[in-house]
Amino acid sequence: MDTLTPREAGQAGLSRSGLQRAAHRGKYQRIARGIYRDADAPEANWDWLEATTRRADATICLTSALAHHELIDDIPTALDIAIPRGTRIPTSEGSINWHAFAADTFALGRTTISISGTEQTIGLYSPERCIADAFRLRGEIGYETGIEALREWLRRGGKPATLAALALQLPRARKPLMDALAVLT
Repeated sequence: MDTLTPREAGQAGLSRSGLQRAAHRGKYQRIARGIYRDADAPEANWDWLEATTRRADATICLTSALAHHELIDDIPTALDIAIPRGTRIPTSEGSINWHAFAADTFALGRTTISISGTEQTIGLYSPERCIADAFRLRGEIGYETGIEALREWLRRGGKPATLAALALQLPRARKPLMDALAVLT
């Protein structure tokens, strides 16, 4: 078990208060409120662990995913995480921006990746989905971010037809993306 919450403390043979005492003694590290990790565990990204512990369907999106795919040069100040719209947005301590994406398109372009140093996984959107989202949500993340990502994706050999097919499935993505593709290709 990579993370431990007070609810799961019984599986580790601890009571809730026993878990807190063990954390005070240094046996566990407190990652965030209610989330602990063995002090001897390998190094891992605590924001990713918090996000996936709070929501199993947490998916890295927008600028965080574009940076992960090395499509933009920016270093995001916070982790962008998507969850299905209509579900509760968790309270978090880490630098996490929670975004609610439409439930019917939430799984579009979604895969899972391993969190290094753990056995846990977290969702990640494909480069094509991230680019389409960047154009669709350009008012939130900036038009230049989408252009930069699209330019790099095309430079790497991305196929515009693949991107156009995905954009047709997302609201408000097709028009601005097609306009940008017309200029860049």
